Amino acid sequence: MTQTVLVTGGAGYIGAHACKVLKAAGFTPVTFDNLNTGWQDAVKYGPFFKGDLMNRADVDAAFAQYQPVAVLHFAALSLVGESMTDPGKYWRVNVMGALNLIEGALAAGCKNFVFSSTCATYGDQDGVLLDEDSVQRPINSYGASKRAIEDMLANFGASHGLNHVIFRYFNVAGCDPEGEIGEQHVPETHLIPLMLDAVAGKRPALTVFGSDYPTRDGTCIRDYVHVMDLVAAHVLGLRWLLDGRGNRVFNLGTGTGFSVREVIDHSRAVTNRDVPIVEGARRAGDAVALVSGSARAMQELGWEPTRSNLRDMIGDAWTWAQGKGYSA
Repeated sequence: MTQTVLVTGGAGYIGAHACKVLKAAGFTPVTFDNLNTGWQDAVKYGPFFKGDLMNRADVDAAFAQYQPVAVLHFAALSLVGESMTDPGKYWRVNVMGALNLIEGALAAGCKNFVFSSTCATYGDQDGVLLDEDSVQRPINSYGASKRAIEDMLANFGASHGLNHVIFRYFNVAGCDPEGEIGEQHVPETHLIPLMLDAVAGKRPALTVFGSDYPTRDGTCIRDYVHVMDLVAAHVLGLRWLLDGRGNRVFNLGTGTGFSVREVIDHSRAVTNRDVPIVEGARRAGDAVALVSGSARAMQELGWEPTRSNLRDMIGDAWTWAQGKGYSA
């Protein structure tokens, strides 16, 4: 009998990919999603429970029905710009939703929790290779809400024995190379799918937000990690907990930063098409450069980000972008 894992946000971009690799690793992933930003078509690898983390009764019902051995918590609001203009929404949904989930898990006797956090908890620390011991100074409400959930996990770990692994992501990109699932947001805010939509003529042009940053070409620098590498780390983190190895924080990135213009240049090489662009103003809350030190994940988890190069990330995303996508 396979072990069941509750995957919140499993109908979303990263969650759906996590369900795929969980199924391949011998687990039964149960998607818990309200479909506000997720897609029913992305639920392919296990049962679906339509529920909302803001409703504790939904959370309790899911645990009662499926009795998971662990939770992988991806569900969250994640738009940096929106978090700057409507911080209450992010504190309410992200933090209260996580609290309901944590308390529901503990009430059901489920004490293994893998949390999707973010490099946004570090804030803007230019010229620094960020590792797990770097100071956390979030500059937007999205990052602050994720930092608060990290603190919550530490508190419940100390008081109730909640075992947890926290992954702080850098920029996630790419898609399942087999084309079964992909990246699709409404509205779309991520650089690579926006860029490929512009290449394919699905939008007039890609807006480059800010060209006067103190970087080598004036545009923001980010560390990109392929979604399949990212979710592979989650399976390793899950096994870490099931093996009783204790609470741990891991960064997930490559240690290599690429500017917006460098990503655009790689796109031309992959698609053999020009990227129509327009120059825009800086966005509030955007850090200048975020680059990860991920030695801990590689050394302790044995994680290997084999697809986290721009050619594979853009190429896999381009394959998905030329397909039909999910039905609305």
